[in-house]
Amino acid sequence: MSSIGSAGSAGSPGSGLTVVHLVRHGEVHNPGGVLYGRAPGYHLSELGRRMADRVAEHLAGRDIAYVVASPLERAQETATPIAKTHGLDLATDARLIEAQNIFEGKNFGVGDGALRRPGNWKYLRNPFRPSWGEPYVEQVVRMMQALDAARDAARGREAVCVSHQLPIWVVRSFAERRRLWHDPRNRQCTLASLTTFTFDGDEIVSVGYSEPAIDLVPPHLRAGAKSVKGGQKAFGA
Repeated sequence: MSSIGSAGSAGSPGSGLTVVHLVRHGEVHNPGGVLYGRAPGYHLSELGRRMADRVAEHLAGRDIAYVVASPLERAQETATPIAKTHGLDLATDARLIEAQNIFEGKNFGVGDGALRRPGNWKYLRNPFRPSWGEPYVEQVVRMMQALDAARDAARGREAVCVSHQLPIWVVRSFAERRRLWHDPRNRQCTLASLTTFTFDGDEIVSVGYSEPAIDLVPPHLRAGAKSVKGGQKAFGA
């Protein structure tokens, strides 16, 4: 399997190739800077809606046959203009949901001192699993199931699945045969980015990555950016 730097080539009917784009949602309105996780009520910001529209424009010329999203509002709102552009109904798949996290609803991010708080240590004993939330392996299982379902719904064409940073990153890591545990600051999964899987039959043959809305993403929230004191964090979103 090869890794490519763009969104990949669309399959054509009868070609045996199917393309599934895993899209991370756009920016969320989160003035409190909390790790919102699976909590309801977190919608796209005005900038996030512009990001969603940009992704829809980017995919307008693609042969999209199926659009599906996590049940969380930010994913649904990112997927809606994509589905509308292609005249498709928007499906929902709970397997695309954000990873569960014990710190949901709290201020917890890389570089904010959370790792030094004794009350948090019991949740941080095993970063390889991880002990603070949904195991990486379980995320991979459900995300692969969602990918396979989208592939089957768009055989020979293309599908779009809107999900969240951590589940997208771990399933990509699995597909590219990398370890699942990692430094969250090094995830290549910027807001409104596309991680694209090309299938030949049922087998993933390439993985690509693109950022059609990168000019709209604040620098401190871009892939690989270090956290900025006082800035919104890119952790677990």
